[in-house]
Amino acid sequence: MKILVINSEFPPVGGGAANASAHIARLLARQGSEVVFLTSRYGDLPDEELCHGVRVLRGPTRRKHADRSTALEQVWFILGASYRSLRLPGHFRPDVTLAFFGLPSGAAAWLLQAIRRIPYVVSLRGGDVPGFRPYDFWLYHKFAVPWLHLIWHGARAVVANSQGLYDLARAFDSDIEIAIVPNGVDAHEFQPAERTWALPRLLSVGRVVYQKGYDVALRALAGLTDLDWEWSIVGDGPHLPILQDMAREHRLEGRIHFLGWKNLDEVKQEYAKANLFLHPSRHEGMPNAVLEAMASGLPVIATRIAGNEELVVDGQNGLLVPVEDAEGLREALKSLLVQPEQREGMGAAARSRVEKSFGWERVAQEYQSILEEARR
Repeated sequence: MKILVINSEFPPVGGGAANASAHIARLLARQGSEVVFLTSRYGDLPDEELCHGVRVLRGPTRRKHADRSTALEQVWFILGASYRSLRLPGHFRPDVTLAFFGLPSGAAAWLLQAIRRIPYVVSLRGGDVPGFRPYDFWLYHKFAVPWLHLIWHGARAVVANSQGLYDLARAFDSDIEIAIVPNGVDAHEFQPAERTWALPRLLSVGRVVYQKGYDVALRALAGLTDLDWEWSIVGDGPHLPILQDMAREHRLEGRIHFLGWKNLDEVKQEYAKANLFLHPSRHEGMPNAVLEAMASGLPVIATRIAGNEELVVDGQNGLLVPVEDAEGLREALKSLLVQPEQREGMGAAARSRVEKSFGWERVAQEYQSILEEARR
């Protein structure tokens, strides 16, 4: 089978969706498919390369930041990906297209189907579903609604990465049948480390945006200055100056470390140093960072929202707290900060849960079946 994958993000560019699409593409190639991946140009990355059996084509459009893109860059990506998909090498005519995000990628897949009759599958990731992060995306969703209906209805299959995203998508368009295929994690790449548990070392990984709820966590930790702890935040984004100001206001500059954007090897080192993962997000699809933390043997404190609830079993591999509840988060933190043995046991349970249920091989096999059905 010849598969075209479209996503404006491909590692080292992008976040969870980039990692998910890359892993799935590589495993589809390993299973015998010929896979071409269309993505954006960034920095000095090559315009074309072979990556773990996947031919990655970058451009003609370019993005400025590794961790985020603007609305205009997304529009340009639709145009660029459409142009490139219609001018693929003569020997490669896709049997099916896999588009990560209904927009922008789904628009290019829809056009390719309209012109070349190549069927496509849409993988929903979060921000492309109306109702997800309304504080960030309400205007985008307002303009995107008619296009999303068109793209979803034109697809041979639509896939959500969590039960919560499925529910949100069905609320938006109840006429569409939607499959659920969760994210996975490479349990060989992310391994438990030999770590000390006595001094609590908290870690968060993700874009520094309102969605992630780091402001709530900071307020919670501000009430725990009588306990020993350090908190490292890996990532960058528009809320970084706000958090830095809050840290100064609460006199926590020496205890909260803003580490900025890190490459994969550096992120794995941070997982190894930490002994508690903190994920106070307001909305999620299926958080890759939580899966990576669990695979690394870390217990997780997370908000009780869709995505998180499917990964964290309260009281077993971590704790779940209500969203926006700084006091509830403070109590959860307090209970684990003073119990290193409980953190260690929860970390082992987190690793075990990943090994049993969230391997990328299982995810890729489900996508393989969906794509084979879509091309018929």
